[in-house]
Amino acid sequence: QVQLVESGGGLVQAGGSLRLSCAASGRTFSSYAMGWFRQGPGKEREAVAAISRTGGTTYYAGSVKGRFTISRDNAKNTVYLQMNSLKPEDTAVYYCAARIPGFRGTYYTDAETYDYWGQGTQVTVSS
Repeated sequence: QVQLVESGGGLVQAGGSLRLSCAASGRTFSSYAMGWFRQGPGKEREAVAAISRTGGTTYYAGSVKGRFTISRDNAKNTVYLQMNSLKPEDTAVYYCAARIPGFRGTYYTDAETYDYWGQGTQVTVSS
């Protein structure tokens, strides 16, 4: 069983920044493909960013490209989401997810392909 624990959410003004962290349990984190998803009020869950198991391949949703950066530190079993130039429409609960194993060089954007999920962290951007 893999546990994922997100942190770093909060309230920020438009134009501000936040960095989300997701700490994973397990001894083979380097085999996990990771993703960040979000679900805003009255909206469906959507993939925000994803990263391959080594970090060499990444994906960004069009709405966040150029503002968000996904990264990972396999030595710390942690994946990050740096969020800059935040907008009110970024307000959502953000979830990290792990797919085990992830194939080399592959990221995943379909939530159904992920095996484990964190509890979520709230991000609220005020205008």
